[in-house]
Amino acid sequence: MRKGFLAVAAVGLLATGSMAACGDNSGDGDQAGGAQKTPKIGVILPDSKSSARWEGADRKFLEEAFKAAGVQYDIQNAQGDKSQFSTIADQMITNGATALMIVNLDSGTGKAVLEKAKSQGVATIDYDRLTLGGGAEYYVSFDNEAVGKLQGEGLSKCLTDKGAKNPVVAYLNGSPTDNNATLFKNGYDSVLKPKFDANEYVKGPDQAVPDWDNAQAGVIFEQMLTAQKGKIDGVLAANDGLGNAAISVLKKNKLNGKVPVTGQDATPQGLQNILAGDQCMTVYKAIREEAKAASDLAIALAKGERKDTGQTVKDPESGKDVASVLLTPKAIYKENVKDVIADGFVTKDEVCTGAYVQLCAAAGIS
Repeated sequence: MRKGFLAVAAVGLLATGSMAACGDNSGDGDQAGGAQKTPKIGVILPDSKSSARWEGADRKFLEEAFKAAGVQYDIQNAQGDKSQFSTIADQMITNGATALMIVNLDSGTGKAVLEKAKSQGVATIDYDRLTLGGGAEYYVSFDNEAVGKLQGEGLSKCLTDKGAKNPVVAYLNGSPTDNNATLFKNGYDSVLKPKFDANEYVKGPDQAVPDWDNAQAGVIFEQMLTAQKGKIDGVLAANDGLGNAAISVLKKNKLNGKVPVTGQDATPQGLQNILAGDQCMTVYKAIREEAKAASDLAIALAKGERKDTGQTVKDPESGKDVASVLLTPKAIYKENVKDVIADGFVTKDEVCTGAYVQLCAAAGIS
């Protein structure tokens, strides 16, 4: 990480000493010394459709951390299937996982998995998404209300830059079963609702996109635009995938570039849309740091150790405080797209292709 990019003092509390190698990632949790299980970490990612980050970043950085520590691991992707999510968890527990890290598809499924793991003596971590009522031992994510606040501020900035008067703002929210989507909305509402109340902005359509499904987002946004007779002046899209779905509809109506659209995740596609002027901004979350914080905890838990994070988040369902690590997000506009590439999150080759080569050069990406 570049210095100053994140305020992550809490991560320092997770640092552990050197760790002895525990074998490769193909073991099955055999007994060490006849008593202590060999440390083994299971990770369940949610899907590969909603965002490129899960396979393109999270898997890569988690694997790097586990390999460096010499700990056995198994990373699988549920591909949006709740039944498969539960089956994967059962297999991991049966195969000797001593710590389980999940990105839930919804809190109901996630809670059942966490409870099963705990009943088998398996330590648990909520990664990126808090499982409401799940009782995971740790929660590692970003400050998700801060993410939403950056989105709201970004849309407001871009509307001002375009000189919009009483703009109609539409919301494409994340999945209603994802607690993060609720937190994002809390964040951008904190910025935009006062503007609606003061009649500076007009509140337009406001819909959640089930399962963060980009295809559904396109259908939903097209219906919004039709219902508004084309009168939508800004789109608060909760991530880059939903943003791109809206942009695709705007392009068909020759409105791209005229209507600011937000995003999140700093995906190559999202960054390309920003360089082209079709997307207003995105929110960069340094997944390498999130994966590092989570893997440090998982490695410790897998060995039967507990770490003090110095932070907690209250589970709104159980009312319990969950030991947490919350990292700081960063707003990305055209002028600082280069920072995401310089940070190693995505590569120049992924972003600066075809027609984007010249746009990259103009944005100072070398």
